[in-house]
Amino acid sequence: MITLFGFGPAFGLPAASPFAIKTDLQLKMSGLPYAYGEGGIPQNGPKGKIPWIEDDGLRLGDSTFIRDHLEKKYGVDLDAGLTREQRARAWCVERMLEDHLYWAMVQERWLDDANFAKGPATFFDRMPEGMRDTVRRETRERVKNTVYAQGLGRHSPAEIADLGARSIASLAVQIGDKPYLMGDKPCGADATAFAFAVSVLTPFFNGPLRDAACLYPNLLSYTGRTMQLYYPEIATKAA
Repeated sequence: MITLFGFGPAFGLPAASPFAIKTDLQLKMSGLPYAYGEGGIPQNGPKGKIPWIEDDGLRLGDSTFIRDHLEKKYGVDLDAGLTREQRARAWCVERMLEDHLYWAMVQERWLDDANFAKGPATFFDRMPEGMRDTVRRETRERVKNTVYAQGLGRHSPAEIADLGARSIASLAVQIGDKPYLMGDKPCGADATAFAFAVSVLTPFFNGPLRDAACLYPNLLSYTGRTMQLYYPEIATKAA
């Protein structure tokens, strides 16, 4: 049995992390049986981040390598039916979202005071009271330094929002009027596209990224359609 470790539902989303949503959705797409594990704390994972899985004694981290493992071990092809060009385009979309838009999301959630207070700050609520505020403050500072080191954090909030909006617009163009990213049925990259689109669109957080995403009706219909297909319980609750 495969066990998935990651943050549980939060912020009106299937998981707090888009990477956890991605892996959860790819497991759903695979049709393989799996269970959710307790204690999805990043530091407990084999790479110090979430998500990770345990599969017959193997502990494996990073959503991309988890997918590789599932496809190779179990003979699953989440991109079945796609051409070489479509597979290449899907990879490009994933890299844009995971290596670019993600950092704009981190900026908006962690470094905006209001969003931080109601979102990431709550991750530390179960810690002992005497150390909670210190760890919360130190972790936020580390996140700020990481975003700066990555490069996006060297820009102003308005510039970051502009760059993030360009990735959101590009995703909307890639989807176009198709039901899913590459056509009539979901592929592996739809797990990533959905995870990031729905994470940006959640009304739980306010900011320019959500404002930008709301300009594209096809993103709204895309996330709604995918949510209804794979997470009907959340879609019903949000309705």
